[in-house]
Amino acid sequence: MTTKTKLWIASIAGLLATIVLLGGVKAAQIGTMIAAGKKFTVPPEAVTSARVEATQWEASRSAIGTLVAVHAVTLSAEVTGRVTEIGFESGALLRKGTLCVKLDTSAEEAQLASAQADAALARLNLERALSLRQGEANTQADLDAAQARAKQADAAVANLAAVISKKTIRAPFDGRISIRQVELGQILSPGTPIATLQSVSPIYAEFTLPQQALAEIRVGQKARVQTDIFPNASWEGEVTTINPEVDTSTRNVRVRGTFQNQDGRLRPGMFVSVDVISSERHPVTVIPATAVIYAPYGDSVFTIEEEKGQDGKATTVARQRFVRLGERRGDFVAVVSGLEPGERVVSNGAFKLRNGAAVAVNDALAPPAELAPRPADR
Repeated sequence: MTTKTKLWIASIAGLLATIVLLGGVKAAQIGTMIAAGKKFTVPPEAVTSARVEATQWEASRSAIGTLVAVHAVTLSAEVTGRVTEIGFESGALLRKGTLCVKLDTSAEEAQLASAQADAALARLNLERALSLRQGEANTQADLDAAQARAKQADAAVANLAAVISKKTIRAPFDGRISIRQVELGQILSPGTPIATLQSVSPIYAEFTLPQQALAEIRVGQKARVQTDIFPNASWEGEVTTINPEVDTSTRNVRVRGTFQNQDGRLRPGMFVSVDVISSERHPVTVIPATAVIYAPYGDSVFTIEEEKGQDGKATTVARQRFVRLGERRGDFVAVVSGLEPGERVVSNGAFKLRNGAAVAVNDALAPPAELAPRPADR
C-alpha cells in the first residue's frame, strides 16, 4: 500500500470519527431539550377576580334626551323705530316685565298729548249734550254725535298708547337672555331679532322610549337626568307628558320630563342621560362588565376553579362559560343565565386566557367596580 493511499484512509477515518462525535453531541442536546420540554409548564397568568353577586336593582328605563326650555322666545320689534335705550346685559337673568329695549317714541308721545286733550274736550261736550238733552234743548242726533266724537277721541288715545307700548319691549317671563343683537341708535324693522329669552328653572328633558315601555311608564313617575359636563351631579324630576301617539317609523314614543334647575347649570339644548325610575325593585345576578368577553358566537366569562394536577397538587384554573347578559348599569352587567351567585369570575385579564389555563389571582390589583362610577378629574 502506497503512502498516498494510507493518507486517504486516515483522512476518511478521521472525518467519520468527527461526524460520529458531532452526531452524538447533537443527539445528547436534543435529548436534553426533549426532557426539559416534558418538564416545562406554562406559568400561570396573572388575573383579578370578582364574586358573582345576587342583588336588587330598581326597575328603570334609560334613554338619551335633550334639554328644552319650558318657555323660549326670540324678542323682536313689532313696529319700526330707533333704539334709544337697552335695559339688559347679555347673558343676564331677567325678571318678568324688565325693560329690554325701548324705541324712540317722541312723536307718538306728542300725538298722545294732543289726543288726550281732544278726548277731554269730547267728554265735556258729551256732558253738555246730555244736560241739554235732559232739558230737551237739543235733539237726540246731537247727543248721538257727541257720544260718537267722545268714543273716537278715546280710541285715538288708546291707539297711540298701544303704539308706544309696542315700542317698549319687556321680558314676558323670568329667564336668561342671550347675547344681544342690537345697538343704541340702530333702526329696527318689524321682526328684527333682539335676543333670545329662555326660562331655565324648571327645565324640560325630551327623550324617546320603545313602545313596550308604555306598559310601565306613567305621568308622575320619578326620573333623573345626568350629563357628562357635571359627572358628579344629578337632577331629580318626574315624567309630565307622554305623547299620545307612537312614531310609525321608529315605533318609539316621545316622553317629556320636568326637572328643577335652581342653580341654572342645565341649559336648553344640552345632551343628557335620562333614567325613568320605578318604585319596584327586581332581583338580579351581576358581575363586573370587564369580565365579559364579547364575541359574535356568544358572550362568555372565565370562572375560577380549583383542580388537582397529575402530581396531586391543587391548581387554580380558568374555565370558559357562555352567558346571557341583561341590563348594564355603571361598572356592572346583569347575567340572565350561565352563572350562579357565589361563583368567582375573572374580572380583569380574561382576554389572554384559554379554557383550562392556570391563573394566579391577585385581587389587590383590581380597580373597584361601582354602580355609579365617578371618573377622577385629571
